[in-house]
Amino acid sequence: MSLKFGHKIEIHAPGTVANLVCGFDILGFCLHEPCDIMELTLTDSGTVVIEPDPVYHLPTKPEDNVAGMPLLAIIEDHKEHKIGFHLKITKNIKPGSGIGSSAASAAGAVVGANHLLGHIFSKEELVQYAMLGEKVATGVKHADNIAPCIYGGITLIRSIAPLDIIPLASPELYVTIVHPQIEVKTSDARAILKKQIELKTAIKQWGNIAGLVAGILQKDYQLIGRSLEDYIIEPVRSILIPKFDEVKAKAKIAGALGGGISGSGPSIFMLSDHLETAKKIELSMQEIYDEINLSRHTYVTTINNEGVKIISSE
Repeated sequence: MSLKFGHKIEIHAPGTVANLVCGFDILGFCLHEPCDIMELTLTDSGTVVIEPDPVYHLPTKPEDNVAGMPLLAIIEDHKEHKIGFHLKITKNIKPGSGIGSSAASAAGAVVGANHLLGHIFSKEELVQYAMLGEKVATGVKHADNIAPCIYGGITLIRSIAPLDIIPLASPELYVTIVHPQIEVKTSDARAILKKQIELKTAIKQWGNIAGLVAGILQKDYQLIGRSLEDYIIEPVRSILIPKFDEVKAKAKIAGALGGGISGSGPSIFMLSDHLETAKKIELSMQEIYDEINLSRHTYVTTINNEGVKIISSE
């Protein structure tokens, strides 16, 4: 391992959409926007130092921080080298947004560490480390945001134990997202889910998951649209999101192929095959939340096939 203490890099860590409606905990894709900016420096401190965040006041104690915990694990696994890290995060992905805020921090940290340490880890190993950050955030090691953030594009998590990630070829789709300015904690959104489902419901869900993956691989937009239906998670979680049903209905009228809750919410995403349509969907989303005077952020973006990116090095 070739080490250069004091080496600093700047990282773009993008947002992600997880679940893809019917693919709870197994499907996700990477976004071009929004994106966190991180600065990571290799040190000989033997620990992780995190600069205070003046906006969201995220934990600076590394074991309580979604980016700090994976870095601690890397340090522990390579303690013979006495490495450490200094981390600064500029959060543009609001925590609790449902657009992969915790995953961006965790994935950005491990990809950055890998760069500083001479690219000693595989992408799968990076996902394993970053999942420790998701456990800090939610209590559960899940990879449906982490994997697309690191691999880019769309990923299928066939299994967590053992980890089995399948990258899927991404069709050219536009993504319209509305983030109503409320917070839904992933841990809370998981707590309300049903623990048992009927077999007939599971069968319908399996059909949609298979149809969605087939539609993605075949670039069949109509099949993708037909498959974006959720009989298990969305009916429960949608009650946490103001005007969810209306947003979804009007987006489809505007031309959306389909969509639903991004991650655990409150953000809602919609897919379309033309930029003009994506902008019409954005306008319909904005109008709904303006009517009830609820602040919102909207994004019109595309699927990011690169994932976490190192943008400067010194």
